[in-house]
Amino acid sequence: MSFDQAYIEDIAKRLERGDRRALARAITVVEAGGEAAQNLVKLVYQRSGKAHLIGVTGSPGVGKSTLVDALVTQMRQADKKVAVLAIDPSSPFTGGAILGDRIRMQDHTLDPNVYIRSMANRGHTGGVAMATYDAVRMLEAFGFDVVIIETVGVGQSELAIASTADTTILVLMPGSGDDIQAIKSGIMEIGDIFVVNKGDLPGANKSATEIIASLELAKLPSNWHPPVLVAVSENGEGVDKIWQAVQDHRQFLTDSDMISKRRLTKIKAELSDIVAEIARGKLEQSMQDSACVQELLTDIVDLKLDPRSAAASILSSLN
Repeated sequence: MSFDQAYIEDIAKRLERGDRRALARAITVVEAGGEAAQNLVKLVYQRSGKAHLIGVTGSPGVGKSTLVDALVTQMRQADKKVAVLAIDPSSPFTGGAILGDRIRMQDHTLDPNVYIRSMANRGHTGGVAMATYDAVRMLEAFGFDVVIIETVGVGQSELAIASTADTTILVLMPGSGDDIQAIKSGIMEIGDIFVVNKGDLPGANKSATEIIASLELAKLPSNWHPPVLVAVSENGEGVDKIWQAVQDHRQFLTDSDMISKRRLTKIKAELSDIVAEIARGKLEQSMQDSACVQELLTDIVDLKLDPRSAAASILSSLN
């Protein structure tokens, strides 16, 4: 898919004017990647960086989409313009997003101040698509106050969301021993707010108590003490407290100047991903075109050279 410069400049201008169709096209451009995406980001970059980025993560089946839907309702009552980026597993055939239960959020589709978009994670192991960074910038340039990033929910690889969002909500459900074990094994460091969803099921309060006990033993990265909340997002019970916790965390980040530190961490993670992607592309090209690399591959297969030595040789040739 190719886009000429005139098309990119037109999208950037219309995006600034609040054209929703231009927003959809802008995200399509950054999903496609390449030079067009790079040029579009350059044009809108200075208008980005203003939204509160909220990551919502957790294992499959804990009710993340339902909770996000209920949170959007709370935010709209507070007159916030809200965008939702739902990072779905990639289709193994098309590379596109498998939309899953996005239909749960369709009640908001007629609201001009809510925008919902599914994106494929395209196999990115951190649960966040590479294009997510730039898609967020398009949403910020459009003028959204809050951008919610809901991730696929695949366990500890969800750690990437912590370096993308300002506030991370970790969603669990009652009686899930795997979730509690994951918290004990280190994933709790990503959570700024813990939510035991489906709080009408047996064991909800017990699960919350176990999480609180685990947090008391943990070495937290800041003076923020993550609240542990019980909610029933199907009927909205407890969701107002989650929204209040989100606002409290935002205030904490601002007062402690941690917001700038988190944004710096986000940029470092993004740069690392970009450099890795460029290097991977060059490597794949060299594997096809370079006789020298073909010779190295043969030497590895013939046990004449170990892979690490070959990798060091390839890296030096890519410089």
